[in-house]
Amino acid sequence: MDSTGPSFVLPALPDGRFTGRTEFADLIRNALAVAAVQGWREMTWCDPTFEDWPLGERAVAESLTDWAKTGRKLTMMDKKNYELLRRHARFVTWRRTWAHIIECRRSITASGDNMPSALLGPNWVLERLELQHCTVVSGSEAARRVALRERINERLHKSVSAFPATTAGL
Repeated sequence: MDSTGPSFVLPALPDGRFTGRTEFADLIRNALAVAAVQGWREMTWCDPTFEDWPLGERAVAESLTDWAKTGRKLTMMDKKNYELLRRHARFVTWRRTWAHIIECRRSITASGDNMPSALLGPNWVLERLELQHCTVVSGSEAARRVALRERINERLHKSVSAFPATTAGL
């Protein structure tokens, strides 16, 4: 192994339009790997169910663990977290460990059809425009980031706390 640098090339975060669940999942994986390496201080995730996100994968959990350092914050919002709990056990475990940096919200006003499906980073965003065929647009343009941030913030203001890290039982 070359001691002058990493043994892999970090994928660039693309600008453009993409179609398909495989490409969408690849974009999420790459974004989380980049977030870890670049040290993004904050991320916001929004999706009706997170069903198509690769959150149950070991590589994603490793990227998130590498990303989760002092001063980090993840805000995530969904419509219902049943699919998240059912499909992504590894993420649920990771969330328990890192609960202090994660704010989980549930949208109470948006229907599943018009709730954004997006990942917002500090300088790059990914938004799924159409869920059925998984049409995705991503980019680093400031106008795109600001517009998406405003739409998600509107929903966050009308959301409730959700997805507790632990459940207390009697």
